[in-house]
Amino acid sequence: MAKNIIPSVKGTREFYPEEMALRNFLYKKMCEASESFGYQEWDAPYLETLELYAAKSGEELVQEQAFTFEDRGGTRVTLRPELTLSLARMIAKKQRQLTYPVRWWSFGPFWRYERPQKGRSREFFQWNIDMLGPDSPEADAELIAVAIKFMKSVGLEPEQARVYVNNRQLMDSEFDKLGIPTESRLNISNLVDRRSKMKADAWAKYALENGLSQEHLDGLIALLENKDLWKEWEDLRRLFAALDALGVREYVEFDPNIVRGLLYYTGTVFEAFDLSGGVRRAILGGGRYGNLLADVGGDPLSGIGFAMGDVVIGIVLAENDLLPAFTPSPAPVLVTIFDKEFQQASLALSAELREAGLNVINYPEPAKIGKQFKFANAMGMKVALVLGADEVESGQVAVKDLISGEQVKVARADVPEKVHQILASE
Repeated sequence: MAKNIIPSVKGTREFYPEEMALRNFLYKKMCEASESFGYQEWDAPYLETLELYAAKSGEELVQEQAFTFEDRGGTRVTLRPELTLSLARMIAKKQRQLTYPVRWWSFGPFWRYERPQKGRSREFFQWNIDMLGPDSPEADAELIAVAIKFMKSVGLEPEQARVYVNNRQLMDSEFDKLGIPTESRLNISNLVDRRSKMKADAWAKYALENGLSQEHLDGLIALLENKDLWKEWEDLRRLFAALDALGVREYVEFDPNIVRGLLYYTGTVFEAFDLSGGVRRAILGGGRYGNLLADVGGDPLSGIGFAMGDVVIGIVLAENDLLPAFTPSPAPVLVTIFDKEFQQASLALSAELREAGLNVINYPEPAKIGKQFKFANAMGMKVALVLGADEVESGQVAVKDLISGEQVKVARADVPEKVHQILASE
């Protein structure tokens, strides 16, 4: 690489055609999963006021992770780090005009001031999907089923990816039994969230150093290891019954260690993890929130949703050999330029083929036919057409199947049909 090329901004991403193809593949699968359950696509501004996030997203997100600056009018703004609060504001603005339940989904860019590393960049694309209105375990199950629909569609089996669920109200009830004060709940939730990221001894030491008594720590560890606790909570029993009915129960487990870090979750919470590498790696996460609309000026309205970034899922698919085959050119047909005399005739032929619904590339200038065929092969094309003196005189076109190597001459009027036949047979 030349030394004087200006580098991209740290943590941003460059989408060459192969990376763009993966992004579009993910978008297509997200769209299919969302729309199969009746969700509508929407979006929000990429720039938001810092005030929107300050109240509910947590100090770390606002002060440490958001890209914030003051605009020329003196307003503190940020590149959006997440979407749920934008959703709440937009719903609140038209709250009495919408038909409920609202089912919306989106896929777009977000920014967080992270330390760039494998699986994490400062700029990323994210799938967001939410249902607003119903407050029921069955609605929670639907969102989990959408996530699993996507996981299935990209080829992930239950032994490769799993959704783990918990309930914030259940955990608060258990914290009450342990005698943990209400004002300590946020710290305890953050402590639980750290557990899977630390060795057991280090985590216990960290808990004691941060004000937890040995009695409370012993009780907390017992709580976090009780995988049958969900059976004692009605909402979770209903959730698992609905997941059974939806045919996705094999992908889901209860895990009391799932608490989710953001402040606005109030009920069911869940995270999906990649298990294929032997260590759990988060793919997506979400949960139920009960207070967001009231916090941005609307009437109280419950919602459930999740988000999934494109970076980790792309890595997971690559590591499991689940990436779709990359075809360099979206046009499977090449119209060659035999020589300058017949260039206009070749351009006219390509126009006819496009009118017949085919994607076609014209070779840009006369060159040896072998060179043009080599280009077509390098671009993953399936058919090459040659229009030279003999073909023009006879009213035909030479049609070459680049996969089989077979070449035949076809009447000019029959070329579109012949090309369609070749493409259909591949």
